Amino acid sequence: MAHPSAETRTWLSRLVAYDTTSRESNLPLIEDVAAAARGLGAIVNVFPTPDGRKANLVVTVPDASGGVRGGVLLSGHSDCVPVDGQAWTSDPFEVVERDGRLIGRGTADMKGFLACCLAALPAMLERPLREPVHIGLSYDEEVGCVGAPPFVASVHEAGLSPRLGFVGEPSMMAMIRGHKSINLVHVTLTGVPAHSSLTHSGVNAIEYAAEIVRYWRGRADAWKAHGPFDDAYPLPYTSASVNMIAGGNGVNIVPETCRITLEFRALPSVEDAVVLDELRDFCSALEQRMKAENAASSVVMEVAASTVGLDMPADAEVVQLGVALGLESTPDKVTYGTEAGVYTAGGIPCVVCGPGDIGDAHRPDESIALDQLAECEAFLARLIDELRV
Repeated sequence: MAHPSAETRTWLSRLVAYDTTSRESNLPLIEDVAAAARGLGAIVNVFPTPDGRKANLVVTVPDASGGVRGGVLLSGHSDCVPVDGQAWTSDPFEVVERDGRLIGRGTADMKGFLACCLAALPAMLERPLREPVHIGLSYDEEVGCVGAPPFVASVHEAGLSPRLGFVGEPSMMAMIRGHKSINLVHVTLTGVPAHSSLTHSGVNAIEYAAEIVRYWRGRADAWKAHGPFDDAYPLPYTSASVNMIAGGNGVNIVPETCRITLEFRALPSVEDAVVLDELRDFCSALEQRMKAENAASSVVMEVAASTVGLDMPADAEVVQLGVALGLESTPDKVTYGTEAGVYTAGGIPCVVCGPGDIGDAHRPDESIALDQLAECEAFLARLIDELRV
């Protein structure tokens, strides 16, 4: 079994030690990485959120002439999912080696990739490059790729504008060219409370919410039966589900409120905006019926998160570069979302390629195989050699 360098292991332990669960600030990690990169002589851009709690970061190795525009983006998110309620056998924020694997929160998703990139930074700076390399760290990917749109805007405004990129989500170092979009929608229904013996004097928010649930199940059934289909996905059609529902105040009260959370993961051939508009029309019609019973009623629809899908052609420049560097271009596509879709839509064509197995992510005792980190290091070494003058 191939083993990663001591530098990668050190960086992985350093990154995992920060609790960057999405609800927490990522600034301690960002500031540590930024200081280390500056110390090596790299160009560092920190892009904080308006409230200053979090930040995106881009570490740039300029080309031989000092230019920073264009080049290759190596990107990963700094946040991770919670460990709450999970039965870990060791401290989640301390990397432990066991049976050829490194265990810790974020080792697979996706601090392993970031550790490899940061360990390779001295080699990137050692000799002149034909074009720049940018190492990107984003915030809040795990809660809907929240940091990805401002990341794209910031790199363009800063004059960096990478020409292509690799998003290092765990893919066993195979290139993933396609994934579905993800949309999360909250719908809050407000009716009128009443004693349950006097149902005619109230407006039942739960009963009206049930109509949205039935409508949404109908959409899911239609996609399953009639498509469109893409057999490259393990689930070859657009999926839809009702993921959360809460409402009611008591067993003998006509419920005043109900809140439901809907999700759909769409194939690229399905227009997200059309689906959302049709849902909005359904909610609007439902609201009018509720208001006919009592004008105080309302239905409010909120798109909580929307992650763009990815459908990169096999002959795209980023794919061809990956193949030239020894990566496998698999026709398989995935049902989970990544920042690659957002970056591609924002003018930075990307594929997904990183060490580790997505099946090991988000679990107790999350881990990554040592040979996966070594394979990622080898890919980065080939990339650096390719870009050297």
